[in-house]
Amino acid sequence: MAAAAALEAVAPLGTLWGLVQDFVMGQQEGPADQVAADVKSGSYTVLQVVEALGSSLENPEPRTRARGIQLLSQVLLQCHSLLLEKEVVHLILFYENRLKDHHLVIPSVLQGLRALSLCVTLPPGLAVSVLKAIFQEVHVQPPNDPHGIQREDLILSLRAVLASTPRFAEFLLPLLIEKVDSEILSAKLDSLQTLNACCAVYGQKELKDFLPSLWASIRREVFQTASERVEAEGLAALNSLTACLSRSVLRADAEDLLDSFLSNILQDCRHHLCEPDMKLVWPSAKLLQAAAGASARACDHVTSNVLPLLLEQFHKHSQSNQRRTILEMILGFLKLQQKWSYEDKDERPLSGFKDQLCSLMFMALTDPNTQLQLVGIRTLTVLGAQPDLLSSGDLELAVGHLYRLSFLEEDSQSCRVAALEASGTLATLYPMAFSSHLVPRLAEDLCTEESDLARADGPTRCSRHPRCLQALSAISTHPSIVKETLPLLLQHLCQMNRGSVSPGTSEVIAVCQSLQQVAENCQRDPESCWYFHQTAVPCLLALVVQASAPEKEHSVLKKVLLEDEVLATMASVIATATTHLSPDLASQSVAHIVPLFLDGNISFLPENSFSGRFQPFQDGSSGQRRLVALLMAFVCSLPRNVEIPQLNRLMGELLELSCCQSCPFSSTAAAKCFAGLLNKHPAGQQLDEFLQLAVDKVEAGLSSGPCRSQAFTLLLWVTKALVLRYHPLSSCLTERLMGLLSDPELGPAAADGFSLLMSDCTDVLTRAGHAEVRIMFRQRFFTDNVPALVRGFHAAPQDVKPNYLKGLSHVLNRLPKPVLLPELPTLLSLLLEALSCPDSVVQLSTLSCLQPLLLEAPQVMSLHVDTLITKFLNLSASPSMAVRIAALQCMHALTRLPTPVLLPYKPQVIRALAKPLDDKKRLVRKEAVSARGEWFLLGSPGS
Repeated sequence: MAAAAALEAVAPLGTLWGLVQDFVMGQQEGPADQVAADVKSGSYTVLQVVEALGSSLENPEPRTRARGIQLLSQVLLQCHSLLLEKEVVHLILFYENRLKDHHLVIPSVLQGLRALSLCVTLPPGLAVSVLKAIFQEVHVQPPNDPHGIQREDLILSLRAVLASTPRFAEFLLPLLIEKVDSEILSAKLDSLQTLNACCAVYGQKELKDFLPSLWASIRREVFQTASERVEAEGLAALNSLTACLSRSVLRADAEDLLDSFLSNILQDCRHHLCEPDMKLVWPSAKLLQAAAGASARACDHVTSNVLPLLLEQFHKHSQSNQRRTILEMILGFLKLQQKWSYEDKDERPLSGFKDQLCSLMFMALTDPNTQLQLVGIRTLTVLGAQPDLLSSGDLELAVGHLYRLSFLEEDSQSCRVAALEASGTLATLYPMAFSSHLVPRLAEDLCTEESDLARADGPTRCSRHPRCLQALSAISTHPSIVKETLPLLLQHLCQMNRGSVSPGTSEVIAVCQSLQQVAENCQRDPESCWYFHQTAVPCLLALVVQASAPEKEHSVLKKVLLEDEVLATMASVIATATTHLSPDLASQSVAHIVPLFLDGNISFLPENSFSGRFQPFQDGSSGQRRLVALLMAFVCSLPRNVEIPQLNRLMGELLELSCCQSCPFSSTAAAKCFAGLLNKHPAGQQLDEFLQLAVDKVEAGLSSGPCRSQAFTLLLWVTKALVLRYHPLSSCLTERLMGLLSDPELGPAAADGFSLLMSDCTDVLTRAGHAEVRIMFRQRFFTDNVPALVRGFHAAPQDVKPNYLKGLSHVLNRLPKPVLLPELPTLLSLLLEALSCPDSVVQLSTLSCLQPLLLEAPQVMSLHVDTLITKFLNLSASPSMAVRIAALQCMHALTRLPTPVLLPYKPQVIRALAKPLDDKKRLVRKEAVSARGEWFLLGSPGS
């Protein structure tokens, strides 16, 4: 029995010895989990694991020793909680001794020491012993090894240690103060950042004795530093210090360090707020705001002391610029109040200053100084965000000022834009005030504009029209206001239709743009979104359907409504009104709109007493066919899971119209609509049938005849629809497109087509419109097609090579630069050749591609510096202003290449850049001055 028990005890050790030896000799990977599990189960102890590793730890081969210690360290990471104090002592002594071993062993030793530092049984004093041993024995390789430990790594790691426990405070804080007070910029930054990190862990007890010195150092850096980074870090550290003091729990008889700390800050800063020259007013305000932003207590303390002083100073100064500075400081404190909530509104520090603040705000809003008005508008927005602070009388007065500011002249555009933004923000919070005091005034203005519009000789015809529309759309941020403003805008558009004088295109577009903004505002609320859709979309469709009726029935608005630009703007409104619909509501709408276009069913349209028939796909007039652009906007913005009625018929009609030669606008809209529906259609037989129909239509149209251009457009949009979703047929269609680069008629258009394939669309095939757009589609297109483009370029006749260069330039220009950089050495020669292409589009696209590469791949670009300089200087004299500007920007970017490479060219370049200094275009002269200045500085001290 005794022998059997002995054998049982020895068996696990034998297994352990086998596992250890196999791992150390490289015959087995990763036994640490099994060994740790055996230790936890009591099969053997950690010290027995050390004994089993004995021979490997004494092995003369460093890699063998490293593997042995690696195994032990991995076991310790899982079993450190089982160690007794005596075992911890032995292991730490063992590991400290191993710090003197070969550098290959050190990483595993450090891993083991980290595991032991987690032991709850770690005896006092051993942590100090370990740290001393590490600093004495471990030698770090920081600056010529790009893959090794960097300075920043050491800083962050040390900071994490120093901020790990308050016990370091008495040693660290004096050192930090010393470093902040030094003249070394990096030392100041590192110390302030470390102080910031420590404040999250340290408490009032640790900071108490150092608060005066810390405050003195931070105050000096903010008052005197020439570095914005040091100032920012100093303010962040002050905020953290104040937050730390705010968190501390006080005994009843304990000193309130937060109160005394803030009192010191106020004492040192408040007198600067009253100085006539206002020299240190901003640094003082920043310090006060940094402290106030740390907690509600700090905010209340500082604000209640500073606001009376600033209010008094505002009235003491009469100049607008000084008042603006003071009001901006007040605004900073008001914004801080928004961070904290108060159960009782009377507890808010602002409550006692409400009347004075409103008085200052209204004085600023009526001041002739635009900059002071801007600060007044921002102040109104912040005060309005404070619950129950503004009375109904204040709101009425504020709305009146916003109305006035919204109609300022062009030289006060910034103030007008700010007033519109403030109106939108405040209308969300106070819809009743805006409904009562602003909407009626804007409605009256619209009626006046309509009267002026009806008179051909009206002296003020549409003088305030755009601004009134902008104001209406700006305040449409609350559902109740939308229900008032949307009918006004639609009614105004209809009234323009009934006038005796035709409105201009810009006037109709202005109304549609206002509707677009209202639609965007409504996307935040599902109920408002549906209200806008079911109100605006039928009304817009009714107007354009009426306008497309036979000539004798036309209103004066017909020609304007059917113009390309107007229809495109309307299409954007309809798309915006559709993208955020729920599938159920979208299904209700699609059941009306698709039959309108396929069957002429106008029953759901308002005022549907139309003469004639609406048949855009059959024998309809060109005006009716143009309205397919609105159908495209609707169906291509629907969620993917919405079923479209009569889809087979619709796709067939779109395909036919896409190759109709009578109206390019209609055929392009049909091609885009067809492509948008293809992109969303689920894979399967029906999709394959649609694709086959499209390919047949394209091939028939491209073969010969008058519809080649329309067939090419269809090919282009179908290809894009498939490229975006990674459809297998996309590669075949892309090859067909490449083949057209050699076509005498379609070659240049095919080259420009690559720009469309790589760009984001705004009307169809968008993520916002629920299209299937893969994240990496550009990278995949580059990988699959650029080699073929390069081969095609080399094989192509000389007269069509520019088409290949143009296509390649478009692809590379829209490719993420990290993807392009590895391929740059092989493609750069083609890009340089593209700069010699006479096509200004190719030149501009290539320059746009090269400019960031000069900054991101200087070593590669340096190899071609002679060619780059020659070509850029030649293009700086291009007939195209855009090319001249881009070439000069590239000359500027060239100065980022290594200076020794550029210095031989410096005199030549400075002479050559003197010519564009006299360019007739100001923007060109501006770029020439900037580029020439950088070349002048090249090689000078400090450059």
